[in-house]
Amino acid sequence: MRWWLLIACLSSLPVSAEVFTYIDAQGNRGFTDQPGSGNAKRVPLAPSNRMSANPTGAAPAAVEKTPKAKPLLHYNMLRLLIPEPDATVRSTAGEVIVTATSEPGLQRGHRYRLLLDGQPTGEPGPSPVFALTDIDRGTHNLSVEIVDEQGRTVERTANQPFHMLRISLAQKRQVKPCALADYGHRPECPLKNKPKEEKNPFLRFF
Repeated sequence: MRWWLLIACLSSLPVSAEVFTYIDAQGNRGFTDQPGSGNAKRVPLAPSNRMSANPTGAAPAAVEKTPKAKPLLHYNMLRLLIPEPDATVRSTAGEVIVTATSEPGLQRGHRYRLLLDGQPTGEPGPSPVFALTDIDRGTHNLSVEIVDEQGRTVERTANQPFHMLRISLAQKRQVKPCALADYGHRPECPLKNKPKEEKNPFLRFF
């Protein structure tokens, strides 16, 4: 049985190689690749059963790569212009205009969002100008941030304090008393409070 195993091993040789068998003087069978060795006879070999590494001839499938998330674009500068840090804002209605700026300018898909005392004042938008009303008197903190299309925060400023001083109508009238021409024109001088004009007593004789 060993010589059949040897034949199987020899069959793995290149196609161009030939195998010959012979009987030596002691009657033992041997194998060689030289045809001129005594009574050597050629051994027929079965065709090789080797397979191509790519039997279908198709191109290897490309390995699917997981798309990487785009890195966040960082801005060189983002800050609040108005009001200035620690500024005092005087407004009867608690109104304040907030203005921000960035360098470079707002990139495609990005939006500004204003936060008052850590809470958003509205939906993000492309404008760096925000109008706030009815802010309670006292000290507040403002900050502005830039968010991308996924709502991720790209940049954000530190909290910047300001002080809201809401002047009452009575205080305004004390600073600048209402003249007759002011009634109906100044908020602190409503028309209903306009004093009645005194009639000239001499006009009834004319």
